[in-house]
Amino acid sequence: MIDPAAAFDRHAHDHGDCVDRALAIAERRCDAAGVRLTEIRRRVLALVWAAGRPVGAYDVLETLQGERGRVAPPTVYRALDFLMEQGLIHRIESRNAYVGCRRPDHPHAGHFLICRLCGATAELAACGIDTALNAAAAGHGFLVEHRTVELSGICPVCVESEAVDAR
Repeated sequence: MIDPAAAFDRHAHDHGDCVDRALAIAERRCDAAGVRLTEIRRRVLALVWAAGRPVGAYDVLETLQGERGRVAPPTVYRALDFLMEQGLIHRIESRNAYVGCRRPDHPHAGHFLICRLCGATAELAACGIDTALNAAAAGHGFLVEHRTVELSGICPVCVESEAVDAR
């Protein structure tokens, strides 16, 4: 059983270790796949992980421009596309934003719990969802090519703080 508050670790968590781990995994995956983890791709991945919440492409662009001067938007989008293709990040469709993948070594579709108050996002490890969706789609003769499941609500940390604020 996952500790519900730990799944939403944005509230009290230093993402430095997460960034280091994600970069090390990215290097291994890219080496194994025979693709290049360029400096810009590496930096974009670090920025996505360091945010600790879904981060938009223009937020990444703004940070990069602050660090490097002029950076064109297509540079960031190409880096994000590459990182998604390698299974290193996910796109949060409803937010048009990106989060680091917590399980890049295990191919999976994205299933997310998204707090509407603080923006914290937890990735679910629920392969039963994929099975059920595939079966339902097949029952309609439909072949699923892409799947993202996003559930919006209030994370346990915000639920508790809302209850505290209501007293």
